[in-house]
Amino acid sequence: MRRWLAACEVTNYDDAHRISIEDPAAWWAWAWDECGIVGTKGARALEGRELSGPDSARFFPDARVNVVDTLLAGPVEDEVLVGVDEAGNRRAWSRGELRADVAAAAQSMREVGVGIGDRVAAWTPNVPETVVWALAALSIGAVVSTASTDFAAQGVLDRFGQIEPVLLLVAADYRYGGKEFDLREEVTVALDALPSVRQVVVIGEPSAAWSTAAMSWQAWLARSSGAELQTVPLAFDHPGFILFSSGTTGAPKCIVHSAAGVLVKDLAEQRVHLDIRAGDRVCYFTTCGWMMWNWLVMALGTQATVVLYDGQPMFPEADRLLGLVVDEELTFLGVSAKYIEALREKGVQRAPGSMPSLRTLASTGSPLAAELFEYVYESIDPTVHLASISGGTDICGCFVLGVPTEPIYAGAIQGAALGMDVRVYDDDGQEVATGTRGELVCRTPFPSQPLGFWGDDGSRLHDSYFARFLGVWAHGDFISRTDEGGFVIHGRSDATLNAHGVRIGTAEIYRIVDALDFVSESIVVGQRLGLDTRIVLFVVTRDGRELTEEMRGKIAQALRRQASPRHVPAEIVQVPAVPRTVTGKLAELAVTDIVNGDPVRNTSGLANADDLRAFAEWAQGA
Repeated sequence: MRRWLAACEVTNYDDAHRISIEDPAAWWAWAWDECGIVGTKGARALEGRELSGPDSARFFPDARVNVVDTLLAGPVEDEVLVGVDEAGNRRAWSRGELRADVAAAAQSMREVGVGIGDRVAAWTPNVPETVVWALAALSIGAVVSTASTDFAAQGVLDRFGQIEPVLLLVAADYRYGGKEFDLREEVTVALDALPSVRQVVVIGEPSAAWSTAAMSWQAWLARSSGAELQTVPLAFDHPGFILFSSGTTGAPKCIVHSAAGVLVKDLAEQRVHLDIRAGDRVCYFTTCGWMMWNWLVMALGTQATVVLYDGQPMFPEADRLLGLVVDEELTFLGVSAKYIEALREKGVQRAPGSMPSLRTLASTGSPLAAELFEYVYESIDPTVHLASISGGTDICGCFVLGVPTEPIYAGAIQGAALGMDVRVYDDDGQEVATGTRGELVCRTPFPSQPLGFWGDDGSRLHDSYFARFLGVWAHGDFISRTDEGGFVIHGRSDATLNAHGVRIGTAEIYRIVDALDFVSESIVVGQRLGLDTRIVLFVVTRDGRELTEEMRGKIAQALRRQASPRHVPAEIVQVPAVPRTVTGKLAELAVTDIVNGDPVRNTSGLANADDLRAFAEWAQGA
C-alpha cells in the first residue's frame, strides 16, 4: 500500500483511492507491474470506461499472458504448496515439484485431446491434486470449474451439466468431521448424465460401475512423467474459470471469468490490501465450491506458500485452524465470520503472542459484527490486522476490504478496494448519506468483471447486474458508509440466501421441495438470527393437510441428498398460501422483510397482500 501512496505522491488512503478511480488505467497498469505479472502487457491498460454494453471496457487488450507463468514463477527449491488434513497428515511440494506435476497433468490432458476453450472440471476436496489439475488446464488454455464434495450428484449436474466438461477429476471418498464419506455412487449418477466427459481421473480407487473410462491420479501423472511445462500465451480476456452463483430462478448461473482478470484483481488485493509478501505462508479455509478457493490459488502469484486445509475446521479441536497457524507458521489466515462466532461460542482463547507468525486474519462470507472484532482482539490476538472483506463469486474478488495503513473500527470494513468506485445508492439511483443503508454499486470497470454467463447472449448478465442502474454495477448487497470512511455490509438485498456465509439460490430449494408429493408450493427466505442468518422454509401442503414432523424430515432428507446439507432449512413452517405478484412471481423480498421485522419494500404489486398475514404472525412468535 505504501508503494502506491508513494507512486501517487500522497500520504493518505482517501487520496490514493480517489486517484485510482479517476485514472483506473494508471492504477491497473501499476498493479500489473507491482504484482509481477509474467507476460506481454501491451501499450494499453484499459480500452473504454463503460461497465456494460457493446462498448464495454476491455483491460490490457494487447496483452498475451498465461496465468500459470506468474503462479509458478520463482526459485524451484521454495516450498510453495502444502496440504494438511484433519488427521494432521501433511504433504508438501516445492515449486520445482509443482511445476513437474502440472507439466505431467497438462501433457496427459493434451494426449486425450483437451485444447483451448475445453472445460475441465473437478469435484473434489480442498487438496493439492485439485490445484495441480486446475493449473494444468489453465496452462493449455482450457477452462476450469470446481465443485465441493458436499454437493450431491444433482447439485453437481445443475452446474457441470450446463458447461459439458470433457475431463472430470473426482474423489472416490473423503473425510469430514471424523467421518468417512464414499462418493462412488454419487459419481456414478453424475457420470451417467454427463456424456461430454471423455475421461475420469480419480483421487482414490475408481468404481467398476462407472460408465466412463477412469484412471487413478497416480497413473494420470505417470503417463506423462518428465514432460516439460509448456504454457499457451492467451489474450487477457480469454476464459479461464467458470464459477457458479446460485440464481433465484432456474439453474445456478455459470459465470465465465478471465483467468488473467482474476489474477490481476486478486493479486492486487493480496499484495496491496492484505500485505501478503514473497515467503509468507497463506491459508484460507475454503472448499472447492467457493470463490475463495480460486482466490487462494491466485496467492501462488505472490510467491507465498499456499497451505490447504481439508476437513472440518473445528475438528478434532475447536481451535484446529488456530493450531494450524502455529504448526505451519502462517502469516495470513482467512476464515468466515461464522467461524469466528463459533470460536466465541466455544469460549476459545489464545494467550497473547501464542501465534507470533500471524500478521493478518481475514473474514468474509457474511458481515463480521462489532462483537466479533472485540472478541478477536480480546481473546485471540491483540496485534493482528483483522481484515473484514466482502465481494462475491460474481467478481471473484472484493469490493471492500482491509487497508493496512488505516485504523480498524469494530463492525466496519476499512475501505473500498483500489480501482473500485464503490458507492451506496437508494432505489432511485441517488447516492445516500453516510450511515444510511442502500445498494452496493460500483461505478468503475475492473479486470475481474465476468466475461458473461455460459450460453447467454448477454441479456442475463445485463439483467443481473446492470438493469437496476444504467451503466453501474449493482451487486445485490445492502451496505452503508461509516463516519470514518469505512463500510458496513447488511446482507443481501435480493432473494439470494446467505446462511453460514454460503450463498444459496432459492430455485435450488424449490426444485426439490416442490417435487414432493405432499407439497403444493413453498417459499424460502433468510432470517437474521443474532450474528448469522438462518434459512426458513414456508410450505403449503396439498389439500391443506397438517405438516407433520415426518413430512419435515422428508423435506430435510430430500434437500440433504439431492443438494447438500447447507440447503436444509433451520425451520420448516406451514402456511395457508404463499404470496405472489400479479405476474405470478413469488414475493420473496416482501416475506424476507416481514420475517426480519423490516418495513416491507413494496406490496402494490402483490396479487393478494392478505397472504402476508400468516408470515407476520409467525415472525411475531418466532
